[in-house]
Amino acid sequence: MNFESSDKVKELQRRLQTFLDEHIYPNEGRFYAEIERNRWTPTRIVEELKPKARAAGLWNLFLPESEHGAGLTNLEYAPLCEIMGRSTMAPEVFNCSAPDTGNMEVLARYGTPEQKERWLKPLLAGEIRSCFAMTEPAVASSDATNIESRIVRDGGDYVLHGRKWWTSGAGDPRCQIAIFMGKTDPSAPTHQQQSMILVPMDAPGVKIERLLTVYGYDHAPHGHGEVSFDHVRVPATNMLLGEGRGFEIAQGRLGPGRIHHCMRCIGVAERALETMCKRVQARVAFGKTLSEQGTIRADIATSRMEIEQARLLTLKAAYMMDTAGNKAARAEISMIKVVAPNVTLRVLDRAIQAHGGAGLSQDTFLAAAWANVRTLRLADGPDEVHTESIARWELAKSGKAAGATS
Repeated sequence: MNFESSDKVKELQRRLQTFLDEHIYPNEGRFYAEIERNRWTPTRIVEELKPKARAAGLWNLFLPESEHGAGLTNLEYAPLCEIMGRSTMAPEVFNCSAPDTGNMEVLARYGTPEQKERWLKPLLAGEIRSCFAMTEPAVASSDATNIESRIVRDGGDYVLHGRKWWTSGAGDPRCQIAIFMGKTDPSAPTHQQQSMILVPMDAPGVKIERLLTVYGYDHAPHGHGEVSFDHVRVPATNMLLGEGRGFEIAQGRLGPGRIHHCMRCIGVAERALETMCKRVQARVAFGKTLSEQGTIRADIATSRMEIEQARLLTLKAAYMMDTAGNKAARAEISMIKVVAPNVTLRVLDRAIQAHGGAGLSQDTFLAAAWANVRTLRLADGPDEVHTESIARWELAKSGKAAGATS
């Protein structure tokens, strides 16, 4: 496996880093100030920077082998996504933010020409936003077969009933479309009961009941909605791929979505370590700088080792997705989905500790980043589900090996 970046990717890395230095980092303060003034209104600074990013050729970089994106492989996208992950506001500026990236991939892969024209086109242009309505408050959604929402055919329409939560992005006034997962046939085989359908957010019967917080952060203007769907009627042409194919779509969507989270995590961890190193070299306690303290030096070294290991596993998973396909890479995707958030949380925690009281406050990005990354141990499958899958695959390999040598 050769992880050396091509000249094309190195040039994109350089341009991305320059864009962050010139436009993102200097405007993070303005970004948060605008949110404070009007929490559920899109920020002007992001809207001002999006045309600049597009003009710089730094737009829709996430779509692999697509007429719509930059034509990058997952491996090529990894270092670029890592750079974007360093700042909360950056992914949206480049139109590479979740859940829109996953939803755009679904529409690009499975959408009809009409669905692409109506929804994918404005999403690719950054004119609207979207959400993904899957998780439900009444059931353990870590097992997606538990999902109880109904999608019932009625003539030329489908009628939807259900309640979803952690529908990220639902609070944004630009959110115009949801991908809704529910049962079309409860009597079908387990993994053919669920379907996915496109639901306009302004359809009668769609109601945002409340916006959830993450350790007190509301993530405005993005938000995480608890949304009810009460006799919501949509045309049958809004069905994605066909009835009973929800799990098929989910597996196609979640592979890239999971690894994108991991790529961004590496960027967060790198920034946390850089912030920590600057802090400990500038602060003095007990007659010497913190950087001279043995425990701090051990924390720095451990953080560097863990980041490098997590990055290599991310790159390996991306390489396997490109060369062998998402299904063949499922073990590596599950492994990095567990490893990357946990590593990033440990690095953030060490950086917070090194900052003392400042690390707990809004004066650095660390506390908010910790709360955000902590969600990733649950999003797209909790650690326990991925760990169980890894163990099952490993035991299966061991059983085959034992049979071959017996």
